Amino acid sequence: MATLTEIIEKLNPVQVIGNTDKNVINAIQLDVDNQRDDVVMWVSPKFSDRLKNISKGIILCGEFPEEYINNGCTYLLFENPRLAFQKALTEFFMPAKKTGISKTAVIGDHVKIGQNTYIGEYVVIEDNCVIGDHTVIDHHTTLKSDTIVGEYVIIGANNTIGGVGFGYEKDETGEYVFIPHIGNVIIGNHVEIGNNTCIDRAVLGSTVLMDNVKVDNLVHIAHGVKIGKNSLIIANAMVAGSVEIGENTWVAPSSSILNQKKIGNDVTIGLSAVVVKNVEDGQTVIGSPAEEISIALNKKKLLAQKVYISE
Repeated sequence: MATLTEIIEKLNPVQVIGNTDKNVINAIQLDVDNQRDDVVMWVSPKFSDRLKNISKGIILCGEFPEEYINNGCTYLLFENPRLAFQKALTEFFMPAKKTGISKTAVIGDHVKIGQNTYIGEYVVIEDNCVIGDHTVIDHHTTLKSDTIVGEYVIIGANNTIGGVGFGYEKDETGEYVFIPHIGNVIIGNHVEIGNNTCIDRAVLGSTVLMDNVKVDNLVHIAHGVKIGKNSLIIANAMVAGSVEIGENTWVAPSSSILNQKKIGNDVTIGLSAVVVKNVEDGQTVIGSPAEEISIALNKKKLLAQKVYISE
């Protein structure tokens, strides 16, 4: 439990409207039927009209019309109320962080584990891995040998990091033979990885996730991939071998990037896009095969016109 005064001091809202002499026991989603005075909610500026129907609670919001003010509510105004809500959750409502190594974890030889870490149930950390301070590795995740993980990293459950990739070549008889992967995976600081994700070790050198990269559930990152700082790889995305992704780039759900492609900084790869060529800085690409959005939309418009004429 926190006092509203503590929350205000931590979040520093642009404006406060209403009574601040309250305790806060929980954070909830925006609820027009809420009748509790001790819960905090948030609303996006584009949905501020919903405030007129709320009579109780503490609401993190942007600017809104004065006629929506209800005396039963306290309003904390922010330029970015969603970010303010994130900070409130992180600071006041997160469960206490676990630390320590679970009894069922298996730790290999010559492993270095930093301070204030948590290693979950049935986690396997193979030989010569390095785990930085304040890092969390959740249940049933496996780190294969030589994996390096930075500080303040969160790795979810049921992941395999540092496994071998899919690399084959035909021999003299025409049969496929496996190419050994003798590289590793390096994960920077403040990286977050969801559940059921695979990140393969490089054939040679390293597969690298730079600082603050965020990887969703059910993602596949192949051998030798390099992902720049602050980029997001979203659910069910497939990043093939030796792809390079720049900084601040968004790879949308169910998208695929062909091997050895270079993706620039500040790029947006659209939902289910199939990237078969390099993408320049700042571009947004959509479709299959993926094209810059203005080109793709023009082609769609021309196709629609042809269909209309043929009919």
